[in-house]
Amino acid sequence: MKKGLILGVLVAAVAFGAGTYFGRSGKQDLTISSSTSGASYSGGFKADAATKPEGVIRSVAGPAPTNIVVVKDGESIQAAIKAAPKGTIVRVMPGTYHETVYIDKDDIRIIGVIEEGRRPVLDGQKKLNDAILYSGNNFVAENLEIRNYKGNGIMGQAGNNFEIRNNVIAESGVYGIFPQLGQNGIVEHNVVSGIADAAIYIGMSDNILVAHNDVFDSVAGIEIENSRHAIVENNYVHNNSGGLLAFVTPGLPIKDTVDVIFRNNFVVGNNHPNFGAPGSTVSGIPAGTGILIMAADDVVVESNIISDNKVAGMIITDHANASNITADPESDPNSDRVKILDNVMLRNGYDTIPEAKALLLADGKVGRKNLDIVRVGPSPGSCIVNRHQYITAGVDDFAECDFTNTAATVNYLLPPVPPREIKPGERGKVVYLGICTGCHTYNGRMIGPPVQVIQALYMDNPQGLADFIAKPTKKRDDYPEMPPQDYLDPETRLAVAQYMLQVTN
Repeated sequence: MKKGLILGVLVAAVAFGAGTYFGRSGKQDLTISSSTSGASYSGGFKADAATKPEGVIRSVAGPAPTNIVVVKDGESIQAAIKAAPKGTIVRVMPGTYHETVYIDKDDIRIIGVIEEGRRPVLDGQKKLNDAILYSGNNFVAENLEIRNYKGNGIMGQAGNNFEIRNNVIAESGVYGIFPQLGQNGIVEHNVVSGIADAAIYIGMSDNILVAHNDVFDSVAGIEIENSRHAIVENNYVHNNSGGLLAFVTPGLPIKDTVDVIFRNNFVVGNNHPNFGAPGSTVSGIPAGTGILIMAADDVVVESNIISDNKVAGMIITDHANASNITADPESDPNSDRVKILDNVMLRNGYDTIPEAKALLLADGKVGRKNLDIVRVGPSPGSCIVNRHQYITAGVDDFAECDFTNTAATVNYLLPPVPPREIKPGERGKVVYLGICTGCHTYNGRMIGPPVQVIQALYMDNPQGLADFIAKPTKKRDDYPEMPPQDYLDPETRLAVAQYMLQVTN
């Protein structure tokens, strides 16, 4: 929330008196709902007849390939993948591998072999930028340990039907697990820590399940950003600056985040000092935030244990009141239709920020020592059940929800969907969406500088930008070093440079 918010809130408190804020009335009648006997939320995604699953989906990558190759300690994982045909399991034996692995073909599975607790370790030695980059479809990565990279642990670049599970990722740069522009994916049973942006970051993706992960010591724990139809459940999210996040970052090609369910998670003690890149979106997260919803629509929060987050258990905000956000006229700035169901909230907001204290004062809650839920900015169509359970500020105008649970929505996964279609002449566009937008928005700061700045520097020199993409040099002290994209062929680099220089939002 912006520092400038506090003055307006205090004026509201004085002008209207305790218990009135944004037109809300006084204390409402007590309404008690049962989470076990009420109506169930059926979700916002309806599969068409061709893709509707017949039962519960547990795997999205399709049948396991029959071709198997084994990589032993001292050999190269990348060499094995380069030689492997489409439809291969690459089994990696315990050992230490100092390399970056690129997968640009379909039906490849990198499966670590664990022997008496020893895993295969990809160690970037703080020199390499990325551990695994995949653009192929039907991709699986599991049983790996990844550490000491500068850019990303595992990054997807427009690959559909992915499964990333049972990996240990630590100190691997900006993003730990980062599927970008993918449909139909599972991220589960991973242990991710020490990440400078988001430990698990779902970017511009659809039909996602994030489950049973242990995420800690990062700036953002699990972030659903500019994505649709995602369920985040049964995760342990602790000691991050912010625990669970549903965001819309302005300036990206996909303009909304819609239909996200946060349920059955432990969101505990997310009070780690924020060490995000100064000026970036995540650097604006108040350290001590359990759940943050910003400009995302139809977010359901159910049956989580949310405790010991010092600023608030949950913050709901819009773009106007968020830090480090540049407006995008094509993005709805508000968090619409947020749905708060039964959650266990304990000892949140015990050391909250002045803006939140002002909101409590405006609601007439003087002297409160804790804060579970705080809303600032418009949030039309939102609802809450059993509101009397929580210490809140700014949610008195939330209606009673007409459902009490999400039992009817098991997950949003589908049988394997077709590969993303790349039409002739669209290679630059797909690479821009799948790679560049992970760090660059059009007119605001994300990880790298805005696209508008890049356009000003290279508008008449696409080849110069293509050359920089292959071999970047550090130009700005206040931005992290860009990882080289020299694994892209020269024609692709030129195509993405030309596309980047002509986009308008």
